[in-house]
Amino acid sequence: MAHSGIEVLFEGQNFARLIGGLETTIAIAFVALICGLALGLILGVLRTLKNRVLRLVLRLYLEFFRIVPTVVLLFLFYYILPKTAGVNLPANEVAMLVFALWTAAEMSDIVRGALISVPKHQLESGLAIGLNRWQLYRYILIPQAVSLEIPATINLMTRVIKTTSLLLLISVADVINVGQTIVEANSKQYPNSVFWIYGFIFVMYFVIDYPLSWWATRMNRRRLERVND
Repeated sequence: MAHSGIEVLFEGQNFARLIGGLETTIAIAFVALICGLALGLILGVLRTLKNRVLRLVLRLYLEFFRIVPTVVLLFLFYYILPKTAGVNLPANEVAMLVFALWTAAEMSDIVRGALISVPKHQLESGLAIGLNRWQLYRYILIPQAVSLEIPATINLMTRVIKTTSLLLLISVADVINVGQTIVEANSKQYPNSVFWIYGFIFVMYFVIDYPLSWWATRMNRRRLERVND
């Protein structure tokens, strides 16, 4: 075990640095998810309105963030926009912005799909008792859609967390960047350090993402059981 490479985890401040990198990753993902999910909820509702121009604009917004790879978006916002628009933001803020906009685009489609899945007879019942359009959303559509969108929303959260691994490319001091720095600094003394460092990073991502994945699966199973009953 003396030369296995696991010692690199506890060499100097390496372990603390990895935990600090994980905290940065979680902070960026948390802010992006909170902002993105809230914006996506609003955009999803707007996409169900009858305004064709608005629906077209929001559809193009969705397709842009769905088609363009996340790594390209990071490069666009971090390297290209500062030169063309003169907007300079720290790497962490760029990461939060890009992931929030991407999350909002994906969440809007989840919300739209859930809203249009609400049975029509419930809408007709709301109209029959005199509810206006916004009251229909508040009291019928949104409450009914929540249970439908939760599993997909949780899956989106896990995707966002996993994709934060790309932050290395714009020099964010996330857990992947810190891990790579440690591997490069100790490659001669600990040739097998890459296995232990990235193995530890894998465990950290697994500990964060697996409960969310399990929760999404359970929620979807319970929803299907209610439907079948």
